[in-house]
Amino acid sequence: MPTIKDVAKEAGVSIATVSYVLNKKDTFVSKDTRRQVLEAIERIGYTPNVTARNLKSSQTRLIGYAWHEVPYDQVNPVLDRFTYHLAQAAEAAGYHILTFTYPPDQPLPVYDELIRTQRVDAFVLAGTVRDDERIRFLLEAEFPFVSFGRSNLDWDFPWVDTDGESGVREATEYLISLGHTRIAMAAWPEESISGSFRVQGYLDALDNANIPFRRDYLVRGEHSEQAGRDALAYWCALPIADQPTAVIAITDLVAIGVMNEAERRGLVVGRDLSVMGYDDVPMSQYLRPALTTVHQPILEIGQALVSSLENVLRQTTPSNAHLLIPPRLVVRDSCSPPCC
Repeated sequence: MPTIKDVAKEAGVSIATVSYVLNKKDTFVSKDTRRQVLEAIERIGYTPNVTARNLKSSQTRLIGYAWHEVPYDQVNPVLDRFTYHLAQAAEAAGYHILTFTYPPDQPLPVYDELIRTQRVDAFVLAGTVRDDERIRFLLEAEFPFVSFGRSNLDWDFPWVDTDGESGVREATEYLISLGHTRIAMAAWPEESISGSFRVQGYLDALDNANIPFRRDYLVRGEHSEQAGRDALAYWCALPIADQPTAVIAITDLVAIGVMNEAERRGLVVGRDLSVMGYDDVPMSQYLRPALTTVHQPILEIGQALVSSLENVLRQTTPSNAHLLIPPRLVVRDSCSPPCC
């Protein structure tokens, strides 16, 4: 007896698309695709299980969100806060968050299963990377989703993001206003989309101030305290006249590594070296000195994502709606004019 998988193969579409047509949720499916599916059903003689389908005919009011595995030395309180505020915003809108996990190198099978079993109405993505296969898969499956973060894919999809480019540009401009010209940045690997925008803000601010960019001032590493330590150790190996007087870290955690390495080397942060973070995690204000950083509006982002997702599900706004939310600079004690 033919199965839904056979229909998908015959029609040249995903199983999720066939499921949408069968369950009369094909507002997310083009007319041509719907016709392909119906013709494939007729050709192979597929008979759907009406009883099972009727049990699944109503909305689940569940939004799927993948819980990210974070290595022991790469704590990410931002995503923890994001998950809380996302759940809070979803509940206020009458939804609940269904969290799940997947192997880091195989994200798609669990998304496919949740779609096929109709466990969720939509997904929220986070932690987007270059050529993110989750985005491509969900677009091809024509399944509703919104993303916390952008992508380099040449396809439109709905996303909400912090304007990291403007945030780091403002942070760099602040250091320049203090008199710094030797400003380094501890960044993420190039595959990080959000990291790339933050680096661009750094480069733009230098260019606008006519400060030449030095390739040895941009060091990339993972999201860890050790990455900050390694970056400062590298810069401290440069000739004294070339060593940076200020460092912008891609996150507060990396900034903490820079500060710890500075202390180990006898440098006083806020006097001998200015350090700028990004995220404004709660611990940043309790460091000594308190960390100057860029605050991410996580509460607003969670609310905006749920609002965008509601619009996608209701089809009341374009499914490729984009929203950039500006961060803000939080000035504390870790930055000061260069001492020499």
